[in-house]
Order: sequence, then structure tokens, then C-alpha cells
Amino acid sequence: MSLTRIEGNLSASGRKFGIVAARWNEIFTERLLQGAIDAILRHGGTEDAITVVRVPGSFEIPLACRELCKTRKVDAVVAVGTLIRGDTSHYELIAGELAGGLQRVMFETGVPVAFGVVTAENMEQAMARSGAKAGNKGWEAAQAAIEMANLVLRLKE
Repeated sequence: MSLTRIEGNLSASGRKFGIVAARWNEIFTERLLQGAIDAILRHGGTEDAITVVRVPGSFEIPLACRELCKTRKVDAVVAVGTLIRGDTSHYELIAGELAGGLQRVMFETGVPVAFGVVTAENMEQAMARSGAKAGNKGWEAAQAAIEMANLVLRLKE
């Protein structure tokens, strides 16, 4: 008996990607967006294969992702935004709805959506996760999107 292994790879060549980026907390989100773009380009993607959609805040990301996925013009989408905990429950509400919304988009459309939204306790954590000491979550999410785009295409073969 032979074991079958199916996995994606990190080649963005020939693939099309969407990036949905929130404008809120733009000082961090812009760095996440640039990290995602850079990851796609460094893994063989091209600028003309990337569509960037801007939305007001992280709460709006799932709807834009869904509409982009429904076009069937992208092989995967990267969602980027930044949520910073405050003094109210707003942070938890938005983070939970965002994660669940993105998961529903994937299940409804079959298009991978990578979670590149930083959820931070404070500004220092947000900075660290958007390109400083803790890496760039936009870059990491783009790598996940590349791998999942290739995996989904292999599963359909």
C-alpha cells in the first residue's frame, strides 16, 4: 500500500491573489499590506496578479473578501487589519466576528482566505507584529494564502 501525500507549495507564479486591507490603524495595517504584497512577489507572483481592496475597518473585511471570492478572479485572499484592545468589549466582538466571518467566506466560496489581522493588547505589540521584532503577519498570511491556493488547486485535480 502506498501513502498519498497532498500539499501546497510556496510558488505564487501563475496565481492571482486578493488582499483586503482595513484603513483603521493604518500605521500598522499599511505595513501588513506591504508585507503581504512583498511575500507574493518574492514567491514568484506579479503585481498584475494582485488586487488590493481597501475597507474602512476590520469589521468590513469579511464582506469584501466574500465579494472578491465570488468573482472567481482570485485563487486566494489575504485579510489584513489591526485590532488593539481598548477599555471596552469592542475588541472581542470585532475579533470574534471577523474570524468567524472569514471562515464562513472560505466555506461558502471554496476560496482560501488567510488571516493576517493583528490582534494586539497594545500599540507596542501591534508594531512588533506588523514588521518589527515579531515579524510581519501580513507576510505570513500571504505565505499561507499561496500554499492554500496551490493545495486547493491540487485537490481539484
